[in-house]
Amino acid sequence: MASEPLTPDPTAPAARGSIVVGHDGSEGADRALAEALLLARDLGTPVVVVRTWSLATAPRPADSAFGYVPSFEEYAEAVRLALLDDTAAQVAAFPDVSVAYRVVHGPAAKHLGEISQQARLLVVGARGLGGLAGMLLGSVSEQCVRHAACPVLVTRGPG
Repeated sequence: MASEPLTPDPTAPAARGSIVVGHDGSEGADRALAEALLLARDLGTPVVVVRTWSLATAPRPADSAFGYVPSFEEYAEAVRLALLDDTAAQVAAFPDVSVAYRVVHGPAAKHLGEISQQARLLVVGARGLGGLAGMLLGSVSEQCVRHAACPVLVTRGPG
């Protein structure tokens, strides 16, 4: 199945029974996406990949010149392109899984919770901090576990 374009209302709940996965471009997010795609293939359900952003986390639009202040829409498009680029190889390995993308400006936990309201599962990655911090959930994953309306899977890295 081909990947779907961005939805007009990125904060609308994903389709009932879908798997929602948060992806921030980190290795932990790649592990979460891999698990979501495997589960979606086995369950025959679609995946919705969500990236939340702020002006502090957004990549600078590629074609903006020095001294030019990009518009909000240009930043949103740069985030969308980064999400597509960051996930392309993994998504391509699962051609039988329907994948949709959401790019949302605002706090990750809040929007992941809103989007996953009717989902079968919300999948998020752990940042993989070392030592004692590595045994604790990150702030986004903890908020998702505490407040999501659906089951939440927090993936961890090797070791």
